Amino acid sequence: MSANQDPPSLRHVAIIMDGNGRWAQRRGWPRLKGHHAGAETVRCVLQCCRRAGIQYLTLYAFSKENWRRPKAEVDGLMRLLRDFLRRQEAELHDQRVRLRVMGCREDLSAAVRREIERVEVATASYEAGQLILALSYGGRTEIAHAARQIASLAARGELDPASVDEQTLARHLYLPDVPDPDLIIRTSGEQRISNFLLWQSAYSEFYVTPVLWPDFREADFQAALDNYAARLRRFGGIEAGTPPQEKPPC
Repeated sequence: MSANQDPPSLRHVAIIMDGNGRWAQRRGWPRLKGHHAGAETVRCVLQCCRRAGIQYLTLYAFSKENWRRPKAEVDGLMRLLRDFLRRQEAELHDQRVRLRVMGCREDLSAAVRREIERVEVATASYEAGQLILALSYGGRTEIAHAARQIASLAARGELDPASVDEQTLARHLYLPDVPDPDLIIRTSGEQRISNFLLWQSAYSEFYVTPVLWPDFREADFQAALDNYAARLRRFGGIEAGTPPQEKPPC
């Protein structure tokens, strides 16, 4: 970035929280202990976002593929999720942060859904920021869900198929009012997106750190922000600027 170039705006950070299991295994502990340690990192990053003025934080908490893990681990993760929501609720109220969830809620148990919905309702009016949990989430599943909704509207004669463009699909994603992530962070050093925010990440900046998620702390988060601030976002053009306006289909 040139000396006279303003740093790129940063409203939305999304994180692929990777490395909990490896962190525990390196210590000879059960994988679930790593997930518990990772929950403490979530609290740290939430505080960092508030101090940095970041309005949206999306966390890849549980993917569609994670259901393939051993039942004991999955059950433990669901208990941890309920406990996290109960413990974190007070801070959400104090900071006036809204909780939202994206993904296939029908996959979750009734108890988990009730806890999610309770906290969502209790924080729905808050405007200081949003904590978004991606639960039983997959980027391909989300796009397929949007396509089914559009196809249903077209079949009922409520939408002209010829009018479908990128904006149409974007309006039918899980949280269409949330801006695309400016920065996606992945911990543990893996170099893949893992089916996360496939549509929304088209022009996101990526930052990969070898630090495992339970060890990720304020200094690591600040390093990601500093790295992002030094970048020049062109969105496919020559000069830095805002994301291009979506064009009608060819």
